[in-house]
Amino acid sequence: MRHKLRASVLKKGTEPTQPRVRYSQRSPLQSCRVFLTSAKHGPSITPTAESPANRESGGRPRKNGHALGKHADRDLFLDVLNSTASKREAKSYLSRFQPPTPKRHHTNDPLLVHSRSGTKDTWSGVNLGNLYLPARAVHESPVFAQTNAQKPFVDLTTEPLHIALVKIKTPKSYDDAILHGIGRTLSQLTRLGLSCVVVTDHARGQSEEGVHVINTGWRQEAVEQADRLVAAIECHEGQGARRLDSVIGVSSAKYGRSPSVRIQSAVRVTHRNLLLAPLRRGVIPVIAPIGYTSDTQLMTLVAADEVILALTREFAGISTSSNPEEDPDTVAERVNTLQKQIALDRIIVLDPFGGIPSTNRSNGSHVFINLEQEYEDIKEELLALGQAQASSQSSVRSAGPTLSEVGATKPFANFAEREFTSLFDRSQNLEQLARVNQQDDAIKAHINNLQLIRDTLALLPPSSSALLTTPEEAANSGRLSNELPRTPGVGTRSQRNPLIHNLLTDKPIFSSSLPTTRLGPVPPQLPYPAIQPSPTTFVKRGMPVTIIPDPRTHPWKPPTIESPSIQLSDPRIDLPRLIHLIEDSFGRKLDALHYLSRVSSRIAGIIIAGSYEGGAILTWETPPNAPDDPSRQVPYLDKFAVLKRSQGAGGVADIVFSAMVRDCFPGGVCWRSRRDNPVNKWYFERARGTLLVPGTGWTMFWTTEGVDGERFEDYEGVCKSVVPSWADKKGVLD
Repeated sequence: MRHKLRASVLKKGTEPTQPRVRYSQRSPLQSCRVFLTSAKHGPSITPTAESPANRESGGRPRKNGHALGKHADRDLFLDVLNSTASKREAKSYLSRFQPPTPKRHHTNDPLLVHSRSGTKDTWSGVNLGNLYLPARAVHESPVFAQTNAQKPFVDLTTEPLHIALVKIKTPKSYDDAILHGIGRTLSQLTRLGLSCVVVTDHARGQSEEGVHVINTGWRQEAVEQADRLVAAIECHEGQGARRLDSVIGVSSAKYGRSPSVRIQSAVRVTHRNLLLAPLRRGVIPVIAPIGYTSDTQLMTLVAADEVILALTREFAGISTSSNPEEDPDTVAERVNTLQKQIALDRIIVLDPFGGIPSTNRSNGSHVFINLEQEYEDIKEELLALGQAQASSQSSVRSAGPTLSEVGATKPFANFAEREFTSLFDRSQNLEQLARVNQQDDAIKAHINNLQLIRDTLALLPPSSSALLTTPEEAANSGRLSNELPRTPGVGTRSQRNPLIHNLLTDKPIFSSSLPTTRLGPVPPQLPYPAIQPSPTTFVKRGMPVTIIPDPRTHPWKPPTIESPSIQLSDPRIDLPRLIHLIEDSFGRKLDALHYLSRVSSRIAGIIIAGSYEGGAILTWETPPNAPDDPSRQVPYLDKFAVLKRSQGAGGVADIVFSAMVRDCFPGGVCWRSRRDNPVNKWYFERARGTLLVPGTGWTMFWTTEGVDGERFEDYEGVCKSVVPSWADKKGVLD
């Protein structure tokens, strides 16, 4: 009918009206959601060259509305592409940042429809059928209204506001290009759904309470650097940034430093609404480390770490000013309400020294840190490195020019040698002393960063994480990857922005369990390793890792009569939970009696992650062609299991695999997997070699370096001869 009416109008000579052009009202976050679900499987996107007329003299596009928006969206999509998020990671990101959908009440009950129609005939509780329902023509008749019918208001504040706390250390030392890149990245994070709160750190000294009185010059510098960062953020697409004053307060009460969790402190947030208002509008708050005392309103310089901790407590719903006489149920209800409003997902530290270095790793740094397992060891390693540098510093200071025999006997020659010939030696000593002092500062910075992350993550749920990287890496983007200096040691880092990648995947740029040969060229070992900027370090509170027996005290060796192997009936092992872990991971029923019989007197050790969320059983296997030669026993990964709910997230598999290859069997281990196992791609990335075992349905993997000859034959023989222990008796599906 509609087409016939339009044809009759055209016949009468009436000009058709211009069609209404509908512009897309998608937000950048919605566009990225659509982009993530299609870009990986759709056509490739090639950025086009920009017209010189659209660029300013500085090379930046002019703020001409729609063109600048398209330019910013292109940069954002390029960074999303470079993050190489998999389908599973994209779905996880979308599930975490998807806003709530208004609930629509659909019903086929004519009585309920009639009761909401707005007529005088309301539902009386009696089923009258269709007798008193209005006619369809009357119900759908036009109504005089100058505006569209208003939709019911939907309160979206129930969706938690996802927040990242960003600490930028010494912004004064960054040039405009780096600060401009950081501003772009922070704007992109906000557009992707992660609101940022930035705290600038000016590396000034403070007392043990983290506070001291500040003069006007220091305040001016702090404000100028905060405004400089605000200007860098304002250059990019988004709602911009705003410097917030009078947000941080300092109490006169004295709080002791807790060794575990920093629940209380003299530094606190005084105006919560002043902080949340710009965040809900998409504005990035920038806070200088300046606070005001609660009793005299005296301006003080506050340690940036204390500001970060105060913001963490506020966003976590932990109030330091609660009344001791208040009802505990009321306090719990208030904290629960505050936690539903805010989700503090990330702690980001931008430090010129970068991530946490490691002298025990061939790549020189930590890619991923599981705090529950590694915190104490890493701290001891850094302290030991600092003590070594302290002794080196004392030796450099005590070193002086050496005198020849002539200089030691004749005064004039003595004077000449001391004042002239030793100038070069003195300059060398001064340069070396400066290097040692810089190394000492770097070690202290790494320890402080590690302590800060531990204190903040202890106040947050296990899903929260932290990221340490350099300002250059944070300023990196898909468009400027070739303009910024490359970080040594990682061949592909400059192609991705670690902050964007981590938001989309909740993982480091590359897996911590990958062999170091897969991470690009290894940087040369310098005499002062802490000075060299380290690649990005991803940190989670993680989970404890139990290794039985502990390889640090009892190295894993083939069993002997004097030192037999452990049994799965060991009281330190929860056998029912271990069996459940295996069956849940493989999706198959284990023949427990057959398996216990097969691995008896063969177990090398067991690795358990968390509360049996993941684990590995490793054995010593005898090659079929050398049954009586104990020297040829093969270290074999018999079972590698992760609960289904923990697969692909949380890094459980990486934690278990890293413990196996670094702590238990650093010399190498072998294992097998069925050829069509979807996990094989993950295995291929971590193995040094693979083989399709002839005559079987198995693929063999090993992490041993230089496998050939007799060792290769032993590996192949073991992978062929191990008998599966499944209840369905389908061996090839092991």
